[in-house]
Amino acid sequence: MEMFLMSMGAIALALVLMYNYLIGKKNQVDNIFASVDAVLKQRYDLLPNLVATVKEYMTHERETLEKITELRAKALQGGLDAPAKMALDSQLSQALGGLMVAVENYPNLKANENFLHLQHTLNELEEQIAAARRAYNQSVTDYNNAIEMFPTNIMAGFMHLTRRPLIAITTSERRSVDVDHLFKK
Repeated sequence: MEMFLMSMGAIALALVLMYNYLIGKKNQVDNIFASVDAVLKQRYDLLPNLVATVKEYMTHERETLEKITELRAKALQGGLDAPAKMALDSQLSQALGGLMVAVENYPNLKANENFLHLQHTLNELEEQIAAARRAYNQSVTDYNNAIEMFPTNIMAGFMHLTRRPLIAITTSERRSVDVDHLFKK
């Protein structure tokens, strides 16, 4: 009888440990996504200043500026799940890249102190976003492994835990930069 109770106690302890392990992994993913979200919010807050500064100089890039403003508004509406927020972020990154290429055609804008400060801040935020994405993807990989590997996959099934998507770059972001275009005057 004593052996039976010890076996049941060991099984109960193993179940509790697996449950807590899986909850820890799930919460870690949520926490790191919140960090990604916070850095994205900083970028969204910077965009109105960048757009206002650029508007003074650019007349032909109105469509790009409107797209950036529209994407920012969608992002700030809320209610987006992680995959939708990441897709929106990807579109915004692409639009910002197009804007920075267009800036090359405006020497006065490139020399504007306010624009230079905003561009520097945006570059810092982009680096933070890239680091946060890497941390998120690592956390999601750990979580996905935990819910798919035996024996924790059994507990994950009872807990209705499902795979989380990684943040992936879009096909357009995979293309090489057209360096010739950047240096033509």
